[in-house]
Amino acid sequence: MAEHIPFITGEDGANLVRQVYHDSDIVRVPLDRATRFLPLLPKSSKVWLDPCVEGMDDLKTRRSQPGRRNTWFDFMGQFPNFQKIGAPSYHAGPVSSEVQAFVKAVMDKCAATNKPAWITVPQIPLVNDSSRNKINRALAVATGKWKSTSGFAGRLILPLVFTHQEQLNGKMARNPKVQQAERYYHEAQADGFWIVDKSLMDESGSSMLRNKRFPGIIDLHKELNERISSKIRVAGPYWALNLVLWASGLVDHPAIGIGSGYQFFMAGGHSKQASAKLALPSLRRRVGVGLQLKTWLNEAIAELSPSHPAHAEFSKIKSQYTVLSESSRARKQVAVFYKQWFDTIASTPKAGRSMALFQDLSAAYALGKSLPNLKEQGTSRKPEAVAEPLMLSCL
Repeated sequence: MAEHIPFITGEDGANLVRQVYHDSDIVRVPLDRATRFLPLLPKSSKVWLDPCVEGMDDLKTRRSQPGRRNTWFDFMGQFPNFQKIGAPSYHAGPVSSEVQAFVKAVMDKCAATNKPAWITVPQIPLVNDSSRNKINRALAVATGKWKSTSGFAGRLILPLVFTHQEQLNGKMARNPKVQQAERYYHEAQADGFWIVDKSLMDESGSSMLRNKRFPGIIDLHKELNERISSKIRVAGPYWALNLVLWASGLVDHPAIGIGSGYQFFMAGGHSKQASAKLALPSLRRRVGVGLQLKTWLNEAIAELSPSHPAHAEFSKIKSQYTVLSESSRARKQVAVFYKQWFDTIASTPKAGRSMALFQDLSAAYALGKSLPNLKEQGTSRKPEAVAEPLMLSCL
């Protein structure tokens, strides 16, 4: 079974997992939509149920309003003390019995849903200061007590959802987060951990990725691995930093999007309809669908020798452009490419995966340097902009 973990957020994603990622050993499913998604999944995949407590990051923006229901908020309302625990004023002095009642109800609901192999430990996302330390510790302690008494035989995964790059770029900022993670891991009786920086967009091509953001996240994983010995280490979803961490042996499972969603979005937020994007496989990146991409394909094809593999690739995308421009087709095209990309690196022995990914991204970088700029906005207009910082992070 494959080591990637698809993160499902919608029925279209569940269908793509069945069609494209059917060899996934584990699939992560949000608890509030589990009854809809579970019947769509491959029968061979084990389920990681996430109660999505991270949505409590900001309850005031998630409350249901007349004429605008928030299904996550309404679902979570069934659990005792939900709104109380989500209030910032409560975090400095949580009452253990109230937190225990909430955690027990949440975890009992997870355990009773399709016999999950993994369940996420309830935790609220990390912020720059220590204002959430007491509530997150109370949640971890309550989870540990639940595990001791529930008879749950699966695995518990401690989530570390970072919300701002300032929490990761420097060692002084990371140190307290790592120390807290180690403490909560043991108090929750967790079996693994999952790390994601929700603010990271590793497709942006920004120089900050190479100079600060990627090194900070990579160092975080190294530091946490030194403190916690675990065989379940998950990172992402990102576009490809998750693959860098996995190929380097710093994590066991890259969390992945499914044709879209290559950034983590917290539960209950008001999501926007993502614009359609297509994969340019030879460049190891995505680009927005539109007339500008079609124009660029003509320019790129003209620059390449007919014998170059990318010539045939770009020509095929151009010939199928009208069909691929439809959002569901575009999403599947990205998902199929990403699966093939992952499988290429996974076919290499573990000791050689980091070098294999470096060489893979180096080829994308070299090709991109030879092509005209894309019509994208900002730094990502350079064809090689996505591959370059990722390539250097493999070293």
